[in-house]
Amino acid sequence: MKCCRVLFLLLGLWFVFGLSVAGGRAEAAASRANDAPIVLLHGFTGWGRDEMVGFKYWGGVRGDIEQWLNDNGYRTYTLAVGPLSSNWDRACEAYAQLVGGTVDYGAAHAAKHGHARFGRTYPGLLPELKQGGRIHIIAHSQGGQTARLLVSLLENGSQEEREYAKAHNVSLSPLFEGGHRFVLSVTTIATPHDGTTLVNMVDFTDRFFDLQKAVLKTAAVASNVPYTDSVYDFKLDQWGLRRQPGESFDHYVERLKRSPVWTSTDTARYDLSIPGAEALNRWVQASPHTYYLSFSTERTEQGAWTGNHYPELGMTAFSAVVCAPFLGSYRNPALGVDDRWLENDGIVNTVSMNGPKRGSSDRIVPYDGTIRKGVWNDMGTYNVDHLEVIGVDPNPLFPIRSFYLRLAEQLAGLRP
Repeated sequence: MKCCRVLFLLLGLWFVFGLSVAGGRAEAAASRANDAPIVLLHGFTGWGRDEMVGFKYWGGVRGDIEQWLNDNGYRTYTLAVGPLSSNWDRACEAYAQLVGGTVDYGAAHAAKHGHARFGRTYPGLLPELKQGGRIHIIAHSQGGQTARLLVSLLENGSQEEREYAKAHNVSLSPLFEGGHRFVLSVTTIATPHDGTTLVNMVDFTDRFFDLQKAVLKTAAVASNVPYTDSVYDFKLDQWGLRRQPGESFDHYVERLKRSPVWTSTDTARYDLSIPGAEALNRWVQASPHTYYLSFSTERTEQGAWTGNHYPELGMTAFSAVVCAPFLGSYRNPALGVDDRWLENDGIVNTVSMNGPKRGSSDRIVPYDGTIRKGVWNDMGTYNVDHLEVIGVDPNPLFPIRSFYLRLAEQLAGLRP
């Protein structure tokens, strides 16, 4: 039987204040072993600091996590990548935003999926990374998958891109060359490392209403309305959804109809599915040079009669009404989705959060007071939902400010 909410709160306070349960000893405050800046990486449908009329993805109604960390001496930046894009495209965008330059999605990747090779140009949040230095990435939801892929590309590059560039005599982004080790740690919060069955709910609704096409059409319309990017930027430039100067409306509509985006697997929807996540796990492996921390979340209770999981009182309304009931009852033997997948945080199945398992050779170890390199340090499960853990929806019982400050302290204590 699941522990009561008070117990989860006490466990959360144990992490926040660094209390040790081993032998009753207090854990010593982490000393600054590195001064690597922190980079916040959002998840699916996320947004940047200049969007949503100032309503922060990282902090929401609870405040501004980036500002909290900076005010306490932890240099912190926020990335803003494609909210609906694939992890590959998001990783390429994150790289350009970090070091500066034009987004290069890769010649081979662009040719394979039928979108533009190059994207937007950025001045660079941390251009000094080209000469060395390290960063910590704190990622929420899909951002955790993106961060893993970014580390893999930085260190190993892409053999497919290297071979394509050589065969076609085209340039190669430094990202695909490999040999870069500037990510000291990756922290994932409520990340669907093995996918989320929420995608299966969307698949079910497609029998009646094609949600993906509806969203992409909305993005196409929004891309052509002035000033909407300052409210919510879909960042799908690579797919050519924006009407070009001098392009007739009829030609624009026909071009959109022929776009491969409508059926592509180069999207977040595929990457967040169980098969898509497993495909990523098979080739994106934990780096021996990087620390990996995973935080899981849950906000459901198991029913005594059905065995299904139901949303707790206080869960974000949309998740509680639309998403959590489906996640808490969906089983699919063909996908290996059994009762273990029913506990959830309203968006992601909790079993998927502590690290990649399906198709992966990565090791997951319980956190015992020591954070280890090259393995997934399972930092435990917190009784908050998918949006409460980043402050987008309030939960007065979750000490969000202390949680992130304590996490920053732990990251600063990691040996390079």
